[in-house]
Order: sequence, then C-alpha cells, then structure tokens
Amino acid sequence: MNDYSADVRLAQEGSTEAFARLYATVYEDLYHIALYSLRSTHDAADTVSDTVLDAFCSIKKLRSPEKFRSWIMTILAAKIKRKQRSYFEPADELNENTDITESFSFENVELHEAVDNLDNESRLLLSMSVLEGYSSDEISRVCGMKPGTVRSRLARIKQKLRLELTPEI
Repeated sequence: MNDYSADVRLAQEGSTEAFARLYATVYEDLYHIALYSLRSTHDAADTVSDTVLDAFCSIKKLRSPEKFRSWIMTILAAKIKRKQRSYFEPADELNENTDITESFSFENVELHEAVDNLDNESRLLLSMSVLEGYSSDEISRVCGMKPGTVRSRLARIKQKLRLELTPEI
C-alpha cells in the first residue's frame, strides 16, 4: 500500500498538483471497477469523473490521509450503485450494444455470459477482488459489509461461475 499522507495533506491545503498525483495512483483501478460493474465505457468514464470531482471537492473532509484509496473507492462504489439504479432496463436485459473495452479480454464467450448473468453487486465484488486484488477487509470497508460476508459472497460467486463454466460429462 502507498502512503498517501503527504499528498492528501497538500491536497487538503488546495494543491491541485498533489491531488493529481493521488489520482494518478488510483485512476486505472477506478476505471476498471466502474467498467466491469457498469459494462459501458461511457458510463464508466462518467462515473469515474463524478467520483474524482466529488473526491476533489471533499478532500478536506478526509480524516485519515492514509486511507485515501479506500475513501475514494467508497465514493466510486456509491456512484456505481446510483448509476445502476438509474438504468431503465434491468441489468439482466441489457441490449447487445453494451460495450466492453479492449483492455478486458474474456477468453471465451461462456465466461463473458456467465459474468453478465451476475447481479450488479456480485460483479462489483468480483471485480474488486479478482481484477484489482483488493482484500476482503478492504472490500468490506468500501461496500459497507462485514469481511466474513464479503468472503462468503465471493466464494458463492466463484462457485456459481465454476458450475456454469464446467462442462457436463
């Protein structure tokens, strides 16, 4: 983990350069999680932009500078949930125009379809754990769950994917 304390303090004093350095350390993770959760490059970019704007405007409220990463991920998770609620179609019925960026290559169509069949929260948990490598403790702080709940949910999600992807003999 990085120590964000010095740059957070500078950003809290109004340094845009310090905030830019902080953003540079998390922007890829923010975008990957948003993209994986929302399945739209446009919505992911908008959600990350909203997250960064909110973080910039409220950086003075951050009490523990060393927790910058989990703080901004908490903001992102709230933005993702709000964006998902704003969709007119249920997540299971999204049309074929939903685009996934080239940076995420699924090895096969079955995996893509299995992940698409997961509910929004499951995709968020899976993306934070598998794609970005967050621990269950970190995910629990971001999503407001107990670490044990995160671990059990992830185990069930992975088991569900295994069952869907295992060929029947």
